[in-house]
Amino acid sequence: MMTNKHIERDEQTGTKIFDNRTLKADYRNLQPIIKEGMTVLDVGCGTGAISKDIALLVGETGKVIGIDNTSKFIESGKSTYQNVTNLELIHIDLFDFQPLEKFDLIVSARVLQWLSNPKQALLKMKSLLKPGGQISILDYNHNNLEWVPEPPESMRIFYSAFLKWRSDAGMNNSIGDDLTILLEEIGLNSIQQINSDEHYDRGHQNFIAKVGIWSQVASSKQMVDDGYLDNDTRLQAIQEYNAWVENSAVSMTMKLNEVRGEL
Repeated sequence: MMTNKHIERDEQTGTKIFDNRTLKADYRNLQPIIKEGMTVLDVGCGTGAISKDIALLVGETGKVIGIDNTSKFIESGKSTYQNVTNLELIHIDLFDFQPLEKFDLIVSARVLQWLSNPKQALLKMKSLLKPGGQISILDYNHNNLEWVPEPPESMRIFYSAFLKWRSDAGMNNSIGDDLTILLEEIGLNSIQQINSDEHYDRGHQNFIAKVGIWSQVASSKQMVDDGYLDNDTRLQAIQEYNAWVENSAVSMTMKLNEVRGEL
């Protein structure tokens, strides 16, 4: 993930979340457009777990570069995926990235949600495309998160504070629904929007971990430090939400879109 504002992230928690991601589960509609021999850029790649899966698909004649501005994630990925010879992970900010090559495909999953300047980021990505190349962006509409039944009030208070904290920092909580317009504004063609909602019912094998993501988000004290929440409410939200996930939760749906455009 990247941001042009200073937003701290729990690197240990983030590394675990990234390492558990796969192309099949977490960017599930992308695979059909990945072709052998492609040169692919993964912007905000985290530890490179999804980048690695893309590298396996493009094969030895292709190449994947993953970039992220959090050094801990890149260091972890370099160690974990060192045997994937056509994958290169680089610690750098997108706006500082000046590769010698252009790319057939540029992907970015759950990254623009953290930026206060997503259009500028997309323009930078466009500048790195080969003629006829394609950009694919995957991101959320946090305003439309659905819990069944409603979680405890303490978590609803936390989540409202989370949305305000993000909004006040210039981040777009509805970015997933605004991507089509943004790709049109930067001049891409053949734009497609593909629903990629993350829906978890209690029968899902990773239900507790997936629905419990908001306890992990609440584990950070940054919103307390920034004055958006008191620490007692934060701790209460974690405790009560964990109990709700274990005993009462039926489902959670995070609204997610993949949007593609061609140069």
